[in-house]
Amino acid sequence: MAGFGEALNGQIAYEFAASQQYVAIAVYYDSETLPELAAHFYRQAIEERNHAMMIVQYLLDADEEVAIPGVEAPQTSFGDPVAPVALALAQEKRVTEQIVELVKLAREEGDLVGEQFLHWFLQEQREEVASMTELLAVVERGRDNLLHVEEYLARSAGGESPLEAGAPPAAGGAL
Repeated sequence: MAGFGEALNGQIAYEFAASQQYVAIAVYYDSETLPELAAHFYRQAIEERNHAMMIVQYLLDADEEVAIPGVEAPQTSFGDPVAPVALALAQEKRVTEQIVELVKLAREEGDLVGEQFLHWFLQEQREEVASMTELLAVVERGRDNLLHVEEYLARSAGGESPLEAGAPPAAGGAL
């Protein structure tokens, strides 16, 4: 069984893979001339990259080994405009499960600092799953006229920042 530090290194791969998947989704929407959907997923990609870098910084601060892994190529083609958001929701649910398992491992090892570090991620994942669930509902309702989805996103974006409120600074800074 992997120790907490090794498991966190594995999570870095998942976070970078999520970032790449969001770039691929953004590119898909960009190619469909849906700039609001594209911008939403480009922002999500930066968020995931920053999550990976937050874990890197934690490992550095904890004097643990850091392994920057390669990731598999993301899915780049989709059957319809709903599929990318459905994939994103499934990805967020999977990452939530991964974070929960990391918390359990930290708790088993008595690593209270590591467990505390992950509490921010648990809150973030709750918000991400809720947000993606909402977006999926909007895209499903608007599948016949995605301009309604674009309008919804334009109204609800409100100057979002790629660095979430309350997030510790990512190593290398926010983009």
